[in-house]
Amino acid sequence: MVNCTVKNWQGEQVGEASLELTVAKEETASHIVHRALVRQMAMARQGTASSKTRSEVRGGGRKPWRQKGTGRARAGSSRSPLWRGGGVIFGPKPRDFSVKMNKKERRLALKTAFVARLEDSIVVENFAEQITKPKTKEVIAALERWGLDSTSKILLIVTDIPENLHLSTRNISNVKLLKAGNLNVYDLLNAKQIVVTTGALAKIQEVYGERV
Repeated sequence: MVNCTVKNWQGEQVGEASLELTVAKEETASHIVHRALVRQMAMARQGTASSKTRSEVRGGGRKPWRQKGTGRARAGSSRSPLWRGGGVIFGPKPRDFSVKMNKKERRLALKTAFVARLEDSIVVENFAEQITKPKTKEVIAALERWGLDSTSKILLIVTDIPENLHLSTRNISNVKLLKAGNLNVYDLLNAKQIVVTTGALAKIQEVYGERV
């Protein structure tokens, strides 16, 4: 079980929150998190890159010159990969980059990554109602009150994303807004600092905690 200090909108400590998640063993933790990260990044690839082989390039049906007697190298087609305008040897073709990983392994990797980043995380009370209108300055000021560097990469994990909160954060290039239900390994590892609301923490405990 991990205990975290909870701060309010003004940056004052108002209580504690606990989180209990099963994580991977220390000797295998980095390996399983790495596998999950590689899988996520691989599955984000479109895999649509394609090039033509010599048989697919238009033209080249006529033999450029006779086989013997010219003094030049033998040539059977002007679409040879050795020629300008010819095909490509071993070029890219459409393919599926997806990597298989069991659901239990994916969940374990996500929980392990989240618990490992709790040292760089701050838990705050739900603050959506504090933002009554879109105002980027209010969010930046709140981040600084919570003791964060507003210029570093920050991941903000919430339960829901109201329009005012979305509009207030979309112009901050280094802040990413994420629902608790959309947690992923890449965003957890990519952020330098993480902010989790109490509601999001409860949602994470509900979804990824032990089921009796």
